[in-house]
Amino acid sequence: MCPAEEERTLHRHHRHHRHHRPDSLDPDPDHTQSVWCLEQLLCGEQKVTSDQIRIVMETIPFTDGMTELLTYISKHKDSVDCIVVSDSNTLFIEWILEAAGLRAAVDHVFSNPAHINNRGYMEVRSHHSHSCSKCPVNMCKQEVLQLYLSEQSQRGVEYKKVFYVGDGGNDLCPTACLKDQDVVMPRRGFTLEKQLSQLQNQSACSVRPRVSAWSSANEILAELKESV
Repeated sequence: MCPAEEERTLHRHHRHHRHHRPDSLDPDPDHTQSVWCLEQLLCGEQKVTSDQIRIVMETIPFTDGMTELLTYISKHKDSVDCIVVSDSNTLFIEWILEAAGLRAAVDHVFSNPAHINNRGYMEVRSHHSHSCSKCPVNMCKQEVLQLYLSEQSQRGVEYKKVFYVGDGGNDLCPTACLKDQDVVMPRRGFTLEKQLSQLQNQSACSVRPRVSAWSSANEILAELKESV
């Protein structure tokens, strides 16, 4: 939804307040643990409150056209369901959506559960455990998407078309469960577009859905309007 990852924004905020960085909080290869450690540093060592962090998150600008897209979705909930599957955390996503007045557009947020504990630290847990060797240990987006679609089907909800919008390397795995009528929409110039391009250039292409790249979310909106 936003042009920069929340963690990079927090690192910039951290540098503004930094006096020293404890050795115990060196960058961790696990994204979720890294965010947790950064939050511990901000909320603990640097005396930055969770409210201050929330203000930072709420001022991150949306990607071009994303506000228009989510506004359209919020006005067409009778025909469009929208979920967020993110390797960030639930607090960041909820803060960003609520501040923009766009929470009603999203039916469910699937991300790493987070809360502020009584010490003022942000605690982040893995979304789930899984056995997928292609994804980070805390989340397999394909498993999340498949479970959601299966549960919706059990409720009698069958989707005419699924639009999968992403940009990161961990967005490739869920495209494997999309069908011929679905659309995967990678952001131009980002990892997912490059990965899909490599697969499409192979003789035995495994990409089933149609691929439609985007730079502005208005392009996503145009695709969506054609199907509603």
